[in-house]
Amino acid sequence: MRMRTGLALLGLAGVGVAAAVGYAVVQQVTPLFQPDQCTATVGGRTVTIDPEQAENAALITAVSIDRGMPARAATIALATAYQESKLYNLESGDRDSLGLFQQRPSQGWGSPTQILDPYYSANAFYDGLVKVDGYESMRVTEAAQLVQRSAFPEAYADHEADARVLASALTGNSPHAFSCRIGDEPTAGSAKLRPSGLTRRADLVRREVAAVFADPPVGGFAPGGVSTGHMEGSAHYDGRAVDVFVRPISAQNRIRGWAIAHYLVAQAERLQIKTVIFDGRIWSAGSRSGDGWRAYDPPARSGDRAILEHRDHVHVDVYG
Repeated sequence: MRMRTGLALLGLAGVGVAAAVGYAVVQQVTPLFQPDQCTATVGGRTVTIDPEQAENAALITAVSIDRGMPARAATIALATAYQESKLYNLESGDRDSLGLFQQRPSQGWGSPTQILDPYYSANAFYDGLVKVDGYESMRVTEAAQLVQRSAFPEAYADHEADARVLASALTGNSPHAFSCRIGDEPTAGSAKLRPSGLTRRADLVRREVAAVFADPPVGGFAPGGVSTGHMEGSAHYDGRAVDVFVRPISAQNRIRGWAIAHYLVAQAERLQIKTVIFDGRIWSAGSRSGDGWRAYDPPARSGDRAILEHRDHVHVDVYG
């Protein structure tokens, strides 16, 4: 058996991140219905994974970003998790191995509960990796082996190419390179606003992003408050939208913005995300999700065009 990321994120600074409920589970295996899936395409190579794998891959990568580690670290971690668990949070394994990295309580990796928390297990892996002198320049499989001590030390090399693609996209170094096709729409959620001025679903997104990405400036809009200049009909006005700011506009913040945007798309099914907009691009769940990141052309009006095109912030809104 395995655990979904949202049910296991127990270590996120006490924010209580959990899988949001409300999706109608309807799976029809016919040629007319395509399965939900996520893809990353970089340098002509495409990696296809399912939404559960995407949730875990995005979290593993986000932890490396939060720790200030290079994209190489994410590549090593993703190749390791590919080999050990196929990017699933497994509740069992060889002997007492558990989780994404098949870490063993008996070898000091932590308690079973800790290891089954993907946030904890990813940090535990990186704790080991930073102790490997020169990991940034050594072979991926060699660095992974020095952390894992596997009986099959060369096996990690089998997943290096796919891990590189995912790491490049999910760290934001390859913009609009990661997307998910999410067909089902969730059932209606509560419109009641939290003290943050957001619905429960939107507030969950706000708290998760703040926890995973080291408290970036995250804003919303409380109806009845001071106008923030959003367009008429914006999800901000009914508390369903959150803005994650990556100011000032710079090459480095553009990379960070794409890392956040890709993370949100990877978690879209679990968090019931409807739309993500950043850097002149838009991703939408539902019938258009298969189109990936489309050009975003906001209605012409006076004001800062860069802000209108969301170049200084990631916009995310959830289903009502």
